[in-house]
Amino acid sequence: VQSYLNGEGSYDMIAEKYQIRSSTQLKNWVKKYKECGEITDTRGENNKMKGIPNPLKGKRIHFKTVEEERDYYKAQVEYLKKQYPNL
Repeated sequence: VQSYLNGEGSYDMIAEKYQIRSSTQLKNWVKKYKECGEITDTRGENNKMKGIPNPLKGKRIHFKTVEEERDYYKAQVEYLKKQYPNL
């Protein structure tokens, strides 16, 4: 990208020099660089935007006793029975 911006050659010449498969790829990088100012290599990284975020992540309930946990789940079951009486 810097080579192209410094005027060291055309897209085709620079793509060949750095063994980039396609000059179109170089064009896309230059365009992205002009828009964002920086390009980073993200190959091999997990894309954190994939899928639906889990709304329950980090919201676990910690119980002091087994009885407290049991009562909590009993209340949950009763609530769901009232919400969905046909199940």
